[in-house]
Amino acid sequence: MLSQQGKRPVEQMLEQQRSSSVRPSDRCVSRTAALILLLFCTTSLLLYSCSRQPLYPSPVIINDYASVEVGHLKEKVPEFFSYNYKGKRINFFVIKINGRVSSFLDACSTCYPKKAGFRYEDGYISCRACDVSYHVEDIEKGIGSCIPLKLPGEEKEGRYLISLRALEERADKF
Repeated sequence: MLSQQGKRPVEQMLEQQRSSSVRPSDRCVSRTAALILLLFCTTSLLLYSCSRQPLYPSPVIINDYASVEVGHLKEKVPEFFSYNYKGKRINFFVIKINGRVSSFLDACSTCYPKKAGFRYEDGYISCRACDVSYHVEDIEKGIGSCIPLKLPGEEKEGRYLISLRALEERADKF
């Protein structure tokens, strides 16, 4: 089918592209800029997601205490929690070792400014910031200055209780 000027629609489109004000070098610059923007956004997203503080379930709050049911704790396996206070996420974990329950901030005494916390794997706890790793039975000793910060708590009527005030007083570590 021919148009009024005797040209086919495809020929008209090609002619318009050739006569358009966008030069091939301009298209190349636009593609390069788009690729740079894509690379920047992807890198930013990766850095942000790798540096974010972990998010854990909220603890049960009873009166003015974060409460963890002792019967649900597995021997030598930390259970992590996040408590929100004034826009900060205070992470901590509770662990039972040889029947004794203890609690710690999910923050290394040295590396806490990085807000990376700890990870647990196969009986070992590791600082996400400096990658120092040690067996959970050595958690109160740590290695060097890499040690989780002790969090006071008490076992009472089958529950392990940590005062919210104790958590809030340590919000500066997060």
